[in-house]
Amino acid sequence: MLHPWKKTFILLLTLLSPFYAHAELNIFACEPEWAALTKALGGDKVHVNSATTAMQDPHHIQARPSLIARMRRADLLVCTGADLETGWLPLLLRKSANPNVQVGQTGYFMAADYVSLMDKPTVLDRSLGDIHAAGNPHFHLDPERIAQVSVALADRLAMIDPSHQAYYQHNLATFTQQWQQAMQQWEQRSKPLRDKPIVVSHNNWVYLSSWLGLKQVATLEPKPGIPASSTHLAKVLSTLKKEPAQMLLYASYQSDKSARWLSSKTALPAIALPLSPDNNETLINWFDRLLSQLLNVTS
Repeated sequence: MLHPWKKTFILLLTLLSPFYAHAELNIFACEPEWAALTKALGGDKVHVNSATTAMQDPHHIQARPSLIARMRRADLLVCTGADLETGWLPLLLRKSANPNVQVGQTGYFMAADYVSLMDKPTVLDRSLGDIHAAGNPHFHLDPERIAQVSVALADRLAMIDPSHQAYYQHNLATFTQQWQQAMQQWEQRSKPLRDKPIVVSHNNWVYLSSWLGLKQVATLEPKPGIPASSTHLAKVLSTLKKEPAQMLLYASYQSDKSARWLSSKTALPAIALPLSPDNNETLINWFDRLLSQLLNVTS
């Protein structure tokens, strides 16, 4: 006859066995775009948490205990790289002491390693503002670069979980087909935006502008990461009198104070764009939403 505690133990094993048979990879994504991409590729084989939301500046977040705990459990870290998270990610890695996701390990994935970057500085000088040595890190606003990262990320998932390699490759093929179809639709939809002059609050729209053919004529920040001064805003206003723009773009998490001031002086429509998808929003739906917001201004 089994002792009562042994019966309890066997019962627990029976109840938990389905969970362990279908164990998921724990994914720590730094930004919502990479959480969305990992979910698309990993399907029901992954459990994904994003450290940030669309309403947070990914440059500046707190290394909270909850994030350290998530990092400690992670099998794979998926981030932008290119120094975007340099203010908080190293601290999380150090505090978590998780050997699987440290620099150089299979569980350490930086999307910037798989794409070419724009705006690489020729001079590194902090007096020039918040510049990134590797180049502009906001490349997730370019669908072509998203496609490049998806291939590398599917391979990395398979490296960590080789038993499901075929599953990840199947999901990649499905994602790629849907993504290419969406890109063709976006190409047609975005034609009215070609060569439209714009003003931006921060220089985080260069990939979006390049993809859509937008023409950036002014920036509200005098230097990257430096808030607009009244003197600089006056210069921007003077520039726009000579070269009018059709819209002003700023990230939805940013203060709209300068944007509202310039809009009041010029009647320029100020658009708060989501720099990242919302929670559980797919990348395709997010890009659809971005385009709709921009096209609504030109219609």
